[in-house]
Amino acid sequence: MSTESGRTTSSCRGSFVPESGSHADFDELLAILHLDRLDADTFTGVHPSKNPVRTFGGQMMAQAFVAAGRSLDRPLPPSALSVHFIAGGDPELDLEFHVVRLRDERRFANRRVDVMQKGQLLTTALVSYLAGGRGLEHGDVAPPPHDPMTLPPIDDLLRGYEDVVPHFANALRPIEWRYTNDPAWVMRDKGERLAHNRVWMKAQGVMPDDPVLHGAALVYSSDTTVLDSIITTHGLSWGYDRIFAVSANHSVWFHRPFRFDDWVFYSTTSPVAADSRGLGTGHFYNRSGQPLATVVQEGIVKYFPGRPTASG
Repeated sequence: MSTESGRTTSSCRGSFVPESGSHADFDELLAILHLDRLDADTFTGVHPSKNPVRTFGGQMMAQAFVAAGRSLDRPLPPSALSVHFIAGGDPELDLEFHVVRLRDERRFANRRVDVMQKGQLLTTALVSYLAGGRGLEHGDVAPPPHDPMTLPPIDDLLRGYEDVVPHFANALRPIEWRYTNDPAWVMRDKGERLAHNRVWMKAQGVMPDDPVLHGAALVYSSDTTVLDSIITTHGLSWGYDRIFAVSANHSVWFHRPFRFDDWVFYSTTSPVAADSRGLGTGHFYNRSGQPLATVVQEGIVKYFPGRPTASG
């Protein structure tokens, strides 16, 4: 994921156009997660109709996750995904997914997936699978819950800010978001700071009974708000402030089975930022407060403060 935006003031806000294509966007998510299989270990994937300048990192990760899952000889639950972004993708071209079968055993497997366009390596992903069985269990307690249906949908939070954060307002939105806190642009408008971001999420429609697709939807969504706390900790926001951010690497650890067409709670923070790099960490929880997955992403984050005026 990459974002670069110039300073914008609240006087630039335009009129709100309600999002009417949420289910169409959900259908597009299912379409991009349906990969064409060229041979046992090679797949191709398409882009949706709405794209940033470069391929969304969450899309590449989700599609790579599907390619790895489709190469398994028997169903196994995923345990970890680790991705390194090497070059940006061209949304006008299809993506190729080359799977390397590193190991296959009865209870575990390992895959590497190289994402390529026209012979160039864009992303490489390592995916581990493990059927561990019963063992010790504990987990961090989820932050205080809110009923997601009592919270405003993302459309309401974008109303009046379409010209401030057009890359969000005009983006593909196959996932329903319900913030428990103000999103970055509202927080910035209020002159506040926020050390965490917490969002209820679920797919905009009913998903097939395929664990690979539910895992891919979580992977896709894990690359949305994970870097936000890096900038909201400093009272900054996309759109208002000149910020360049690009994902460098991303990891997900899967703890429990889940369905992503039911509400899950994504709580993220940033423990450190230094040397123009920031770390975003997060956990997905189910409605019972059990941890479902843990996410860590390192991003390159550049902030360009406005120049002081002569009177300042």
